[in-house]
Formats: sequence, C-alpha cells, structure tokens
Amino acid sequence: MERRELTADELVGVGHGLPAWTVEDGWLERTVRAPSFATGIAWVSAVAAVAEEMDHHPDIDIRYRRLTFRIRTHDLDALTTWDVALAHRIDQIVDAPGEQVTD
Repeated sequence: MERRELTADELVGVGHGLPAWTVEDGWLERTVRAPSFATGIAWVSAVAAVAEEMDHHPDIDIRYRRLTFRIRTHDLDALTTWDVALAHRIDQIVDAPGEQVTD
C-alpha cells in the first residue's frame, strides 16, 4: 500500500469518503460506542488483527463501551493514504450490520 501524504484538497475530501471521521490536530479520529463492553473489546481485537496485517497501528482509547481510534503515519509525521485505508477497514468492523448502537 502506498504511503503518500494527503494533499490539502484530499484532507478536505476525507469527510466525503469517511463521514464518521474527523481530522483533529493532524490525526484522523473516530469515536464509537459499542453495544456492550465485550463487543467493544472484540472490535479492538479485530482492529488489532487488521493493524498487524497492514503493519499500521492506530492509537485506541477504551472507556467502557466508548472507543476512540486515532490514526497518523508516524514515520512521515503526516496523514497519508495509508491512514485512510486503515480508517476504511476500521469502519468495516464497527459498522458491520447489527453492530450499531442507538441511545
């Protein structure tokens, strides 16, 4: 997978391809709420498997059922196409049918 820094136009467009993600202080960030603590940990485990496969690891903050994923390509100190690819993979895990939570 290519590790190219995102252009300014691509950064603006991130929200179109990743509507649940925001760019915060140079990081791609998404917070989700799992239906249960066990489900949240299962999501973290699934994301860990993807991260190992891609050799690209997000920062993950776990607060009971609330998970925050933060992604940035550390060796380039920038947001890259690799970060976007990982965000899409995380979306596939947490947005799987039957996984949505309503308040």
